[in-house]
Amino acid sequence: MSSNPGNADSVKLIVPALGGFYRSFAQPAAWVALRVAVGVILAIEGWSKMMAPMAMTGFVESIGFYPGWFWSPFLAALQFFGGLAVAVGLFTRPVALANAVMLAITFWFHAVNPYGDAFLTPAGIEALTSNSELFTPQAMRRLADGGTQFLHQVQGKAEHLSLLWALGMALFAGYGGGPLSVDRNVLKKEF
Repeated sequence: MSSNPGNADSVKLIVPALGGFYRSFAQPAAWVALRVAVGVILAIEGWSKMMAPMAMTGFVESIGFYPGWFWSPFLAALQFFGGLAVAVGLFTRPVALANAVMLAITFWFHAVNPYGDAFLTPAGIEALTSNSELFTPQAMRRLADGGTQFLHQVQGKAEHLSLLWALGMALFAGYGGGPLSVDRNVLKKEF
């Protein structure tokens, strides 16, 4: 019996004839698709941090990670290279665990430090509406309430994506890269 969740051998299927299809194709393909999606998207998000690895120095120190000159590039590399490693299934469990911890901290940060309710004060909204030729119609719609709705959307996405990535990485930390991973097929070992 496999350690992957939802193993077709461990459940009673409504259509038992599909057990082989699930076991040999659907489950491994779904595992790879999820692993690649989580890893590649995380690497894409980490790329901007790799381009400016010291940019987060002040931020990481503000949440207690000293020295910032170490943690800022370390976390950038963890996100970028770790995302790529998970995508291909290389050292999947330890890399995914490290990223899950980082992303859980990211979720915590967004949850306890919300963006706020508005970009603009009432005077800013007045200036916006009296100088509407300076803004695109889309910007006028987004900022008509001072940016409240926009900031709430950004806050929700920051929290939801951090939580989703943290849980995705925790899943791979627990179950590994699966049958179609570098760990299992090239290294012949899962960590």
